[in-house]
Amino acid sequence: MSPGALAGTAPRLALVFGSGGVKSVAALGVVEVLEEAGIHADLIVGCSAGAVFGAVSAAGHPAAECLRLAQTLWSREITSQRRQGAWLDMALGPVVPSRGERFAENFSLRDDRLIRERIRQAFGASRLEDLRVPMVVNATDALTGEQVLLTKGSVCEALRASIALPFLFTPHRVDGRLLIDGSVCDPLPVGAAAHADVVLALGFEVPSPRQVTGPTRLASRVTASLTNNLLRARLAAHEGPRRIVLLPELDRRVGLFETQAMPYLVGLGRQAARAALPRLEQLLGKPARSADVLDLHAARVNG
Repeated sequence: MSPGALAGTAPRLALVFGSGGVKSVAALGVVEVLEEAGIHADLIVGCSAGAVFGAVSAAGHPAAECLRLAQTLWSREITSQRRQGAWLDMALGPVVPSRGERFAENFSLRDDRLIRERIRQAFGASRLEDLRVPMVVNATDALTGEQVLLTKGSVCEALRASIALPFLFTPHRVDGRLLIDGSVCDPLPVGAAAHADVVLALGFEVPSPRQVTGPTRLASRVTASLTNNLLRARLAAHEGPRRIVLLPELDRRVGLFETQAMPYLVGLGRQAARAALPRLEQLLGKPARSADVLDLHAARVNG
């Protein structure tokens, strides 16, 4: 579904939470600050890990419960579940037709049963359109690379599709369509909320290794460049006067599944949201707060 297909409704405020691994848990800090200010979203758009943490908030859990759920949904334990046969697939895929024909659809380095169970425990039979805050989940068509916006149906199925990072987890089929991680097509899908009156988006650029000492670091540098260029291009394509984009800068390196950093990251989200609050209240037509100070060191704000 394209963003234009969502234009039938016009939410007052949409929150967009992009990819970033564990860093995306900063979304919970953003929601906390907004709720303290009496501001509530009418729509949440999520991509990859941002979709997982956005769904926790959209379901209406209290702040303390949100962090507890986040720690069970995104952990190093989840990615430590090695999939038996992965290396055999890589070795035999090019030479054994029966393996090669479905390699792209079946291959992964990790077993997804634990993450699927954790998501099921958290969301059960919940549907995107029935959450306390309606939600859109951003994914990517595995065959064409096109953006796929999931607006209805199982929360569990949508989240599993949006976090299907190539090589890590297998692609996931939703309504007959094979999907992979949403960051592949748009790491911060502000376009999915283009019909909202005001958009507040939170995302992260991918850090690039300072030194390249081997093939893994070289691949990481190339991936970081590609992802960051895609993020900037997508943001430029959807510029608007009623859009605020937060791209917090971390003062330390945080691994993709470094759950010990979650409290720090939630605090980073709070800091970024407080920096953006005066501008957001202005866009929403709320009275200005004289005590608020816009701290551009806490977050880079545009829009």
